[in-house]
Amino acid sequence: MLEIKNLFVGYGAIPALHGVSLSVKAGSIVTLIGANGAGKTTTLKTISGLLKPKSGEILYDGKNIAGLPPHQIVARGISHVPEGRMIFANLTVLENLQLGAYLQRDKQIVRRELDHVFSLFPRLRERQKQVAGTLSGGEQQMLAIGRALMSRPKLLLLDEPSLGLAPLLVKTIFEKIVEINRDQGLTILLVEQNANLALEISHFGYVLETGKIILQDDSAALSQNPQVKSAYLGG
Repeated sequence: MLEIKNLFVGYGAIPALHGVSLSVKAGSIVTLIGANGAGKTTTLKTISGLLKPKSGEILYDGKNIAGLPPHQIVARGISHVPEGRMIFANLTVLENLQLGAYLQRDKQIVRRELDHVFSLFPRLRERQKQVAGTLSGGEQQMLAIGRALMSRPKLLLLDEPSLGLAPLLVKTIFEKIVEINRDQGLTILLVEQNANLALEISHFGYVLETGKIILQDDSAALSQNPQVKSAYLGG
């Protein structure tokens, strides 16, 4: 579904990605792990059009989308849940979700997607009239994922969904990620600092270090790799 070839990205004169190549099979969860500043968020932002690459290709369903504006990339079926959630704090839960469906003109489909999000996250249904900025961190993460699902994506980009959440809520969020992938067949590219959890729920993994892919393997094999264990898994 997604193939990145030799991607170079920089912030002004400062290089961030140095020839990154990776692929994501349809229906799979693929994780990108690495330390802070390794280039994980940069990779997702470049896929979703928030950053323009200096060179390289991003092939989605066989077509190069590198450099397209973000709204066109959303229209093609890619949705991005950003690091730090980035909800619209002064709007209600319902308004946030409706904004996620801004490209959808069919009100019946919007209603159906809303019902689906509410069934996935019942807490959002209870709080749909509440101002989003007053939600807890976990509820805001549910809202950020729900908003991304409203555009009916085929590929979901998830950036640090566990960031700043209590362990119990992290478990809930990750269970929902597995459920979305299993029940909807939604393809997921997951960026996550909690490497243990990320490798536990994903099918394939890449390790990014200072803008380069240094390791790639099935997630089960990566979790047993001595290099990964010592650097990212606390042992």
